[in-house]
Amino acid sequence: DVEVIHAWGMTEMSPLGSLGTMKPEYAGLEGNAKLDIQEKQGYAPFGVEMKVTDDENNAQPWDGKTFGRLKVRGPAVASSYYGGAGAEQFDADNWFDTGDVAHIDANGYMEITDRAKDVIKSGGEWISTITLENLAVGHPDVAEAAAIGIAHPKWDERPLLVVVAKAGKSPTKDDLMGYLDGKVAKWWLPDDVVFVDEIPHTATGKIQKTTLRDQFKGYELPTVAG
Repeated sequence: DVEVIHAWGMTEMSPLGSLGTMKPEYAGLEGNAKLDIQEKQGYAPFGVEMKVTDDENNAQPWDGKTFGRLKVRGPAVASSYYGGAGAEQFDADNWFDTGDVAHIDANGYMEITDRAKDVIKSGGEWISTITLENLAVGHPDVAEAAAIGIAHPKWDERPLLVVVAKAGKSPTKDDLMGYLDGKVAKWWLPDDVVFVDEIPHTATGKIQKTTLRDQFKGYELPTVAG
């Protein structure tokens, strides 16, 4: 048998940033409980420090659920970009802002939940678009889904779920809302669901969130219209 180990890194980290091998604390886990740990990006190897912070740079607790901006530092982590580009990603204490949103558990296992530019900030809380998308595509009639934040006068942003149905299937908004209900907190549920023929992608297959946000700029959510 071949053991597959989840790892994560960036060019700026030369390139390894975390390892997903099982620490002794998790040695007795089996089945889905073990898989839940293996699906995380893992813990920082020797020479790498990591933390998550809020938008005011306050460190967040390692409780496995509090989201924040993922920042790293170490002797092999970049301290700047050539020519000074992207200087805002580096601070005076050599922390590098990866541009990812993540949480870290009590044993140091980190899990990336979104990109900072895509996460939905609603009423001071952060909603992971990746989590919503992964749940939505679990519906048997959904081929693809994308979640974006739509401006809201009270909550700053609220989620809009953009869905491509599988060929020959016709899911409804109520179908999707019912499917998601109970899988996430109530305030994570999308304010609306729209169905499209296709979702724009980059050349490498990633969803073009920028294009979607432009496409739905000015979209009026039913929670606002009502």
